[in-house]
Amino acid sequence: MGSTGSGKSTFARRLAERIGAPHIEQDALNWDPGWTNLSQVDPEKLRGRVRASIAAEAWTACGNYSAVRDLFLARATHLVWLDYTRPVVMARVIRRSVVRAIARDELWEGTGNREDVRRWLDKDHPIRWAWDTFRRRRAAYEAMLADPRLAHLETHRVRRPREAGFLIDRLVAEALPI
Repeated sequence: MGSTGSGKSTFARRLAERIGAPHIEQDALNWDPGWTNLSQVDPEKLRGRVRASIAAEAWTACGNYSAVRDLFLARATHLVWLDYTRPVVMARVIRRSVVRAIARDELWEGTGNREDVRRWLDKDHPIRWAWDTFRRRRAAYEAMLADPRLAHLETHRVRRPREAGFLIDRLVAEALPI
């Protein structure tokens, strides 16, 4: 978990590749064609997609959707929080948006959804969302990690991007038999 643009997908994808497990991108499960946000318009459809995706024995996931957080956390063994500074997050989310706008690639297969520069100042666009929700989300994540109901999780709070690679190495070493 982490702020929009913090690098959750990159971290989870790299870890999944290293341990040979599927990577679940919550955005890919949530967004339907026409930028339909299932967490808002059909949370049960999103929950069904999540249930199917977490049925595997092992997986990595990235995302922050509160509508399905309970499903992921009930099955998870580890929780990684990419808790970077606002300047790091904003630089990443802006760079990602620029690259996506130039490439015009479909963001999630079958949705037709593409980055559109004209949406960058919309309150729901990742650039603005990252800025507007940064402090509130950080406080919420701190409270969540202190919740005794999540004591079953091994939690990791990564505060600097260079620490992420070291954590992946450590998690891989723990996951794979010698």
